[in-house]
Amino acid sequence: MLPAIVIEKPPRLVRAVRLLPGEATHEEAAVLADELSGITAMVAEKFTNDRTAEGIQRALLLTVGGVSLGLEHLVEGEDDLPALDILIGEGAEHVFQTGFRLIRELAALPEDSLVGEYDNDPVYSQRRLKELFVDICTADPGESWSGYERYLGQLEQRKGVQAIVRAAQWLRRHHYEGPINDPDLNAEGVIALAIIFAVEGGGRITARAGQKEFERFVASVRRNKPDFEAGWAELMARIPAAHQGIIAERIDTYRKSCTLLQSIGTRAGIKQLFAELENYAGSELDADYP
Repeated sequence: MLPAIVIEKPPRLVRAVRLLPGEATHEEAAVLADELSGITAMVAEKFTNDRTAEGIQRALLLTVGGVSLGLEHLVEGEDDLPALDILIGEGAEHVFQTGFRLIRELAALPEDSLVGEYDNDPVYSQRRLKELFVDICTADPGESWSGYERYLGQLEQRKGVQAIVRAAQWLRRHHYEGPINDPDLNAEGVIALAIIFAVEGGGRITARAGQKEFERFVASVRRNKPDFEAGWAELMARIPAAHQGIIAERIDTYRKSCTLLQSIGTRAGIKQLFAELENYAGSELDADYP
Protein backbone atom coordinates (compact mmCIF):
# COMPACT_ATOMS: atom_id res chain seq x y z
CA MET A 1 0.00 0.00 0.00
CA LEU A 2 1.47 3.35 -1.05
CA PRO A 3 1.76 6.07 1.59
CA ALA A 4 -0.56 9.06 1.26
CA ILE A 5 0.98 12.06 -0.47
CA VAL A 6 1.10 15.05 1.85
CA ILE A 7 1.32 18.38 0.05
CA GLU A 8 2.91 21.11 2.12
CA LYS A 9 1.06 24.41 1.82
CA PRO A 10 2.63 27.06 4.05
CA PRO A 11 0.83 30.39 4.56
CA ARG A 12 0.89 32.56 1.41
CA LEU A 13 2.98 35.25 3.14
CA VAL A 14 5.69 32.70 3.91
CA ARG A 15 5.72 31.46 0.33
CA ALA A 16 6.03 35.02 -0.97
CA VAL A 17 8.79 35.97 1.48
CA ARG A 18 10.84 32.97 0.33
CA LEU A 19 11.14 34.71 -3.05
CA LEU A 20 12.64 37.89 -1.57
CA PRO A 21 16.36 37.02 -2.12
CA GLY A 22 15.99 36.69 -5.88
CA GLU A 23 13.16 39.13 -6.58
CA ALA A 24 13.54 42.17 -4.29
CA THR A 25 16.20 44.71 -3.36
CA HIS A 26 17.61 44.97 0.17
CA GLU A 27 15.65 48.18 0.64
CA GLU A 28 12.36 46.59 -0.43
CA ALA A 29 12.99 43.64 1.90
CA ALA A 30 13.76 45.99 4.79
CA VAL A 31 10.59 48.03 4.20
CA LEU A 32 8.51 44.85 4.10
CA ALA A 33 10.07 43.57 7.33
CA ASP A 34 9.40 46.91 9.01
CA GLU A 35 5.75 46.87 7.88
CA LEU A 36 5.22 43.32 9.13
CA SER A 37 6.77 44.24 12.49
CA GLY A 38 4.41 47.21 12.77
CA ILE A 39 1.38 45.05 11.97
CA THR A 40 2.46 42.49 14.58
CA ALA A 41 2.80 45.24 17.20
CA MET A 42 -0.67 46.55 16.36
CA VAL A 43 -2.22 43.06 16.53
CA ALA A 44 -0.51 42.41 19.87
CA GLU A 45 -1.90 45.63 21.29
CA LYS A 46 -5.47 45.11 20.05
CA PHE A 47 -5.94 41.33 20.03
CA THR A 48 -3.40 39.57 22.24
CA ASN A 49 -1.04 41.11 24.79
CA ASP A 50 1.87 43.36 23.84
CA ARG A 51 3.42 43.00 27.30
CA THR A 52 4.20 39.27 27.23
CA ALA A 53 6.28 37.05 24.98
CA GLU A 54 3.30 34.74 24.51
CA GLY A 55 1.15 37.67 23.39
CA ILE A 56 3.75 38.78 20.85
CA GLN A 57 4.08 35.21 19.55
CA ARG A 58 0.31 34.88 19.09
CA ALA A 59 0.27 38.27 17.36
CA LEU A 60 2.94 37.05 14.96
CA LEU A 61 0.82 34.02 14.04
CA LEU A 62 -2.20 36.25 13.48
CA THR A 63 -0.17 38.64 11.34
CA VAL A 64 1.03 35.78 9.14
CA GLY A 65 -2.54 34.52 8.75
CA GLY A 66 -4.11 37.95 8.26
CA VAL A 67 -1.66 38.94 5.52
CA SER A 68 -1.91 35.48 3.94
CA LEU A 69 -5.70 35.74 3.87
CA GLY A 70 -5.43 39.09 2.11
CA LEU A 71 -2.97 37.70 -0.42
CA GLU A 72 -5.18 34.69 -1.19
CA HIS A 73 -8.05 37.06 -1.88
CA LEU A 74 -6.02 39.48 -4.00
CA VAL A 75 -3.95 37.00 -6.03
CA GLU A 76 -5.41 34.56 -8.53
CA GLY A 77 -3.72 31.22 -9.00
CA GLU A 78 -0.91 29.59 -7.05
CA ASP A 79 2.02 31.63 -8.43
CA ASP A 80 3.63 33.41 -5.46
CA LEU A 81 5.52 36.04 -7.44
CA PRO A 82 2.38 38.21 -7.92
CA ALA A 83 1.83 37.93 -4.17
CA LEU A 84 5.30 39.32 -3.53
CA ASP A 85 4.70 42.08 -6.09
CA ILE A 86 1.57 43.16 -4.20
CA LEU A 87 3.40 43.10 -0.86
CA ILE A 88 6.13 45.33 -2.25
CA GLY A 89 3.96 47.51 -4.48
CA GLU A 90 0.84 47.95 -2.32
CA GLY A 91 2.39 47.34 1.08
CA ALA A 92 1.80 44.71 3.74
CA GLU A 93 -0.55 47.04 5.65
CA HIS A 94 -2.91 47.20 2.66
CA VAL A 95 -2.86 43.41 2.32
CA PHE A 96 -3.48 42.86 6.04
CA GLN A 97 -6.41 45.30 6.02
CA THR A 98 -7.86 43.42 3.05
CA GLY A 99 -7.69 40.17 5.01
CA PHE A 100 -9.12 41.72 8.15
CA ARG A 101 -11.99 43.26 6.17
CA LEU A 102 -12.90 39.76 4.95
CA ILE A 103 -13.08 38.58 8.57
CA ARG A 104 -15.13 41.61 9.60
CA GLU A 105 -17.63 41.06 6.78
CA LEU A 106 -17.82 37.35 7.62
CA ALA A 107 -18.49 38.12 11.29
CA ALA A 108 -21.36 40.39 10.27
CA LEU A 109 -23.16 37.49 8.56
CA PRO A 110 -25.51 35.34 10.68
CA GLU A 111 -24.01 32.09 11.88
CA ASP A 112 -27.36 30.54 12.72
CA SER A 113 -30.96 30.96 11.59
CA LEU A 114 -31.92 31.53 15.23
CA VAL A 115 -31.35 35.27 15.59
CA GLY A 116 -31.54 36.98 18.98
CA GLU A 117 -31.41 40.56 20.17
CA TYR A 118 -27.88 39.97 21.44
CA ASP A 119 -26.67 39.37 17.88
CA ASN A 120 -26.74 43.13 17.33
CA ASP A 121 -25.08 43.93 20.63
CA PRO A 122 -21.76 45.77 19.99
CA VAL A 123 -19.91 43.88 22.74
CA TYR A 124 -21.04 40.52 21.37
CA SER A 125 -20.19 41.60 17.82
CA GLN A 126 -16.64 42.51 18.84
CA ARG A 127 -16.19 39.20 20.64
CA ARG A 128 -17.47 37.32 17.59
CA LEU A 129 -15.09 39.25 15.33
CA LYS A 130 -12.09 38.47 17.53
CA GLU A 131 -12.98 34.78 17.77
CA LEU A 132 -13.26 34.49 13.98
CA PHE A 133 -10.01 36.37 13.44
CA VAL A 134 -8.15 34.06 15.82
CA ASP A 135 -9.79 30.92 14.44
CA ILE A 136 -9.10 31.61 10.76
CA CYS A 137 -5.92 33.69 10.83
CA THR A 138 -3.75 31.82 13.32
CA ALA A 139 -1.00 30.58 10.98
CA ASP A 140 2.28 28.97 12.02
CA PRO A 141 4.97 29.97 9.46
CA GLY A 142 6.46 26.48 9.63
CA GLU A 143 3.25 24.53 9.05
CA SER A 144 0.58 24.13 6.39
CA TRP A 145 -2.32 26.55 6.66
CA SER A 146 -5.89 26.10 5.43
CA GLY A 147 -7.33 29.37 6.70
CA TYR A 148 -8.45 30.66 3.31
CA GLU A 149 -10.28 27.43 2.50
CA ARG A 150 -12.00 27.54 5.90
CA TYR A 151 -12.90 31.19 5.30
CA LEU A 152 -14.49 30.32 1.94
CA GLY A 153 -16.40 27.43 3.52
CA GLN A 154 -17.75 29.62 6.31
CA LEU A 155 -18.60 32.39 3.85
CA GLU A 156 -20.71 30.03 1.73
CA GLN A 157 -22.42 28.57 4.80
CA ARG A 158 -23.21 31.97 6.32
CA LYS A 159 -24.50 33.39 3.07
CA GLY A 160 -26.88 30.44 2.95
CA VAL A 161 -28.04 31.23 6.49
CA GLN A 162 -28.39 34.91 5.57
CA ALA A 163 -30.67 33.96 2.67
CA ILE A 164 -32.89 31.98 5.06
CA VAL A 165 -33.01 34.85 7.57
CA ARG A 166 -33.86 37.43 4.90
CA ALA A 167 -36.64 35.25 3.51
CA ALA A 168 -38.10 34.90 7.01
CA GLN A 169 -37.82 38.64 7.63
CA TRP A 170 -39.74 39.31 4.41
CA LEU A 171 -42.47 36.90 5.49
CA ARG A 172 -42.69 38.66 8.85
CA ARG A 173 -43.08 42.04 7.20
CA HIS A 174 -45.96 40.67 5.12
CA HIS A 175 -47.76 38.71 7.84
CA TYR A 176 -51.51 38.90 7.22
CA GLU A 177 -52.17 40.65 10.56
CA GLY A 178 -49.42 43.21 10.03
CA PRO A 179 -45.62 43.29 10.37
CA ILE A 180 -43.99 41.32 13.20
CA ASN A 181 -41.17 43.29 14.82
CA ASP A 182 -39.98 40.85 17.49
CA PRO A 183 -36.13 41.09 17.62
CA ASP A 184 -35.83 37.34 18.28
CA LEU A 185 -36.24 35.33 15.10
CA ASN A 186 -36.49 31.61 14.42
CA ALA A 187 -36.13 31.91 10.64
CA GLU A 188 -36.85 28.26 9.88
CA GLY A 189 -39.91 28.43 12.13
CA VAL A 190 -41.30 31.44 10.26
CA ILE A 191 -40.80 29.73 6.92
CA ALA A 192 -42.40 26.53 8.25
CA LEU A 193 -45.53 28.40 9.36
CA ALA A 194 -45.84 30.18 6.02
CA ILE A 195 -45.56 26.95 4.05
CA ILE A 196 -47.86 24.90 6.28
CA PHE A 197 -50.63 27.50 6.45
CA ALA A 198 -50.33 28.20 2.71
CA VAL A 199 -51.91 24.82 1.88
CA GLU A 200 -55.29 26.29 2.90
CA GLY A 201 -55.15 28.43 -0.23
CA GLY A 202 -55.87 32.08 -0.81
CA GLY A 203 -52.27 33.32 -0.81
CA ARG A 204 -52.41 34.64 2.76
CA ILE A 205 -49.00 34.84 4.44
CA THR A 206 -48.86 33.47 7.97
CA ALA A 207 -45.61 34.16 9.82
CA ARG A 208 -46.90 33.78 13.39
CA ALA A 209 -49.78 31.70 14.77
CA GLY A 210 -51.31 30.49 18.00
CA GLN A 211 -53.44 27.48 18.88
CA LYS A 212 -56.75 29.23 18.14
CA GLU A 213 -55.63 30.11 14.61
CA PHE A 214 -54.23 26.61 14.16
CA GLU A 215 -57.55 25.05 15.16
CA ARG A 216 -59.34 27.24 12.62
CA PHE A 217 -56.78 26.24 9.97
CA VAL A 218 -57.15 22.50 10.66
CA ALA A 219 -60.94 22.73 10.54
CA SER A 220 -60.77 24.62 7.23
CA VAL A 221 -58.41 22.09 5.64
CA ARG A 222 -60.50 19.15 6.79
CA ARG A 223 -63.72 20.74 5.59
CA ASN A 224 -62.54 22.10 2.23
CA LYS A 225 -59.82 19.55 1.36
CA PRO A 226 -57.75 22.13 -0.56
CA ASP A 227 -55.15 21.32 -3.20
CA PHE A 228 -51.84 21.75 -1.34
CA GLU A 229 -49.94 22.35 -4.56
CA ALA A 230 -52.30 25.15 -5.57
CA GLY A 231 -51.86 26.77 -2.17
CA TRP A 232 -48.11 26.66 -2.46
CA ALA A 233 -48.27 28.08 -5.97
CA GLU A 234 -50.30 31.00 -4.63
CA LEU A 235 -47.72 31.58 -1.90
CA MET A 236 -44.84 31.45 -4.39
CA ALA A 237 -46.60 33.99 -6.59
CA ARG A 238 -46.33 36.50 -3.74
CA ILE A 239 -42.68 35.80 -2.87
CA PRO A 240 -40.04 38.11 -4.42
CA ALA A 241 -37.55 36.46 -6.75
CA ALA A 242 -34.72 36.97 -4.23
CA HIS A 243 -36.43 34.62 -1.75
CA GLN A 244 -38.14 32.14 -4.07
CA GLY A 245 -35.23 29.68 -4.10
CA ILE A 246 -35.30 29.25 -0.31
CA ILE A 247 -39.09 28.95 -0.12
CA ALA A 248 -39.26 26.53 -3.08
CA GLU A 249 -36.57 24.33 -1.50
CA ARG A 250 -38.45 24.21 1.80
CA ILE A 251 -41.76 23.49 0.05
CA ASP A 252 -40.14 20.51 -1.68
CA THR A 253 -38.88 19.22 1.68
CA TYR A 254 -42.28 19.64 3.35
CA ARG A 255 -44.04 18.06 0.37
CA LYS A 256 -42.04 14.88 0.94
CA SER A 257 -41.65 14.68 4.69
CA CYS A 258 -43.91 17.01 6.71
CA THR A 259 -45.61 14.68 9.19
CA LEU A 260 -48.09 17.40 10.16
CA LEU A 261 -49.39 17.81 6.62
CA GLN A 262 -49.48 14.04 6.24
CA SER A 263 -51.61 13.74 9.39
CA ILE A 264 -53.91 16.72 9.05
CA GLY A 265 -56.49 14.84 6.99
CA THR A 266 -56.65 11.91 9.43
CA ARG A 267 -58.44 11.58 12.77
CA ALA A 268 -55.39 12.88 14.63
CA GLY A 269 -56.37 15.15 17.51
CA ILE A 270 -55.59 18.86 17.69
CA LYS A 271 -53.27 18.30 20.64
CA GLN A 272 -51.16 15.85 18.63
CA LEU A 273 -51.15 18.08 15.55
CA PHE A 274 -50.21 21.18 17.53
CA ALA A 275 -47.31 19.29 19.12
CA GLU A 276 -46.12 18.44 15.62
CA LEU A 277 -46.48 22.09 14.59
CA GLU A 278 -44.26 23.05 17.53
CA ASN A 279 -41.55 20.79 16.10
CA TYR A 280 -41.53 22.89 12.93
CA ALA A 281 -42.31 26.41 14.18
CA GLY A 282 -40.78 26.35 17.65
CA SER A 283 -40.65 29.76 19.32
CA GLU A 284 -42.61 31.39 16.49
CA LEU A 285 -45.85 30.05 17.93
CA ASP A 286 -47.96 32.32 20.13
CA ALA A 287 -49.17 30.90 23.44
CA ASP A 288 -52.72 32.22 23.19
CA TYR A 289 -54.21 29.66 25.59
CA PRO A 290 -53.43 29.57 29.33
